[in-house]
Amino acid sequence: MTESLAGRRKMGTGLQVLTVVALLGSALNAGIFYTFSSFVMPGFARLTPERGIAAMQAVNITAVRAPFMSVLFGTALLCVVLAIWSLTSIGSPYWLFLLLGAVLYLVGTIGMTIFLHVPLNDALAVIDPAAPDSAAQWADYQSRWNAWNHVRWLTPLAASALFTAAAFAGRVAPTTT
Repeated sequence: MTESLAGRRKMGTGLQVLTVVALLGSALNAGIFYTFSSFVMPGFARLTPERGIAAMQAVNITAVRAPFMSVLFGTALLCVVLAIWSLTSIGSPYWLFLLLGAVLYLVGTIGMTIFLHVPLNDALAVIDPAAPDSAAQWADYQSRWNAWNHVRWLTPLAASALFTAAAFAGRVAPTTT
């Protein structure tokens, strides 16, 4: 008796590994962004606007390096693979968890980074910290950046929870007919 891929009830080893790695990547990104929401940005807010702007400009330059980018976009690549894989596994107990986790990470983390945070960071990059209007620009930046960053750390955290649910659901023994 053969079982179709869509009818599989249990995850194969390869899918289990990809799911756990996506879970860990999502959780790590949640932690990175939570760090900014919980104490980095509040710490920068305690600085003078000139120093806060300069500190955030330095962080934004430093962030665009392999250690952070590989975790951020490596997890995104895994999410694309898992989303496609989930669609080949419709009917399994884990497919919807995989799909929702992947979409949530891609939209809530990657989409928000590309379409909200990067443009804000690019605008901050050209501000002269010593300019007379820099304090108002810094206040506006912090308000918008922080509000969306709270969402940005919650979405990969939720994605990691969904990947956890998928991993547990994928442990269900195959059914026989």
